[in-house]
Amino acid sequence: LGVDLLPTEAYDFANGEIFVRFDESVRGCDVFVLQSHTAPLNKWIMEQLIMLDALKRASAKRITIVVPFYGYARQDKKHAGREPISARLIADLFKAAGADRLMTVDLHTSQIQGFFDGPVDHLFALPILADHVAKNLDVSQVTVVSPDAGRVRVAERWTDILGSPLAILHKRRDPRVPNEAKVLEVVGEVEGRICVIVDDMIDTGGTIAKAAEALFANGASEVIVTATHGVLSDPAATRLQDSGIREVVVTDTLPIGPDRQFPKLTVLPIAPLIARAIQEVFSDGSVK
Repeated sequence: LGVDLLPTEAYDFANGEIFVRFDESVRGCDVFVLQSHTAPLNKWIMEQLIMLDALKRASAKRITIVVPFYGYARQDKKHAGREPISARLIADLFKAAGADRLMTVDLHTSQIQGFFDGPVDHLFALPILADHVAKNLDVSQVTVVSPDAGRVRVAERWTDILGSPLAILHKRRDPRVPNEAKVLEVVGEVEGRICVIVDDMIDTGGTIAKAAEALFANGASEVIVTATHGVLSDPAATRLQDSGIREVVVTDTLPIGPDRQFPKLTVLPIAPLIARAIQEVFSDGSVK
């Protein structure tokens, strides 16, 4: 955008409290607060809330929080009694702290847009990821694979762009074992095909590794994995590198340090997409 970052002081007190102060006036300004909800996630959410409060009290005209990866997005509904809906709580906290608008990329589920009481710009990394696939693979040999029923609509958008057939993995999770899933069945044409799994995030990589095993067992020639958010919690890097997967493609909505990188990993920049959206919001244009 050719815009300088606002000079900011931010540090922790000895007891862990976070302090933020902005060194230039923001009175009457249109402010965009960009924060990655990475580990330690709770600290960075709290820092962003404190930044919002400081900006609101400094008379900023409009405050947009830019959250490429929305923390707690997987807790978007109650699966059993006495559980929280933490994704709604986060939205309420942002609003209470002073946010007028929310900008994010590939929410875990689209209904989270309704949790925030204000405009939500829900951006999609699909064009960035699909363009990489189209440039590096023979799309006539590609089958787009949805890792579960919940991602079918996103996978269908991929098939519209690539002109490829669609396959679906039917799986069942064991509620007693977090981050694990058992693939039961592959539905669709995968034998002899290059299978491109499309997901919103990769955490420990367990589900993706099992999905790849199921595709190879059904005759897939190669497996490529694409996801918007590379959480890559341990042991994802080792697990994915040691798998039969040819390439793992993610964006940098979350910072991926050297300890989580591996030879099969490709990281695509999300900044151009977010910058275009910020420019449109600032100029009252169309984010669509």
